[in-house]
Amino acid sequence: GGSNADDFKASNGWLEKFRKRHGIQYRTINGESASVDPATVDEWKKRLVVMIDKYNPNDIYNADETGLFFKALPNRSLVTAKDSCKGGKRSKERFTVLLCTNMAGTDKLKP
Repeated sequence: GGSNADDFKASNGWLEKFRKRHGIQYRTINGESASVDPATVDEWKKRLVVMIDKYNPNDIYNADETGLFFKALPNRSLVTAKDSCKGGKRSKERFTVLLCTNMAGTDKLKP
C-alpha cells in the first residue's frame, strides 16, 4: 500500500521545515518601500506636541484618504529562493475613501 493524501496530518512546524528544505520563501510581489530617518521622526513628534498644546483635542482633526481595491491579486506569494517574484499589473479598480476624525475621537465624519 501507498500513502493516502487524505490521511496526511501536518505536524507543528511542518510547512516551515518544508519551505526551508525546498528553498521556498514568502516574498512581496508588489509594494513600495521608503526609508524614514528615525531622528527626523523624533524631532517632528516633539515639535508637534508643542504646536497642538494650545488647542482643544476636540478641535484638532486628521484626515487621510485610502484606496479600497477590489479584483486585486495577492501581493505576496510563495516562490523558490532562486526565482524572482514578478506579478501582473495590479488592478486599478478601487474606491477612494476620505476618513476624518478629531483627536478626541468624538467626531468621526462619514466617508
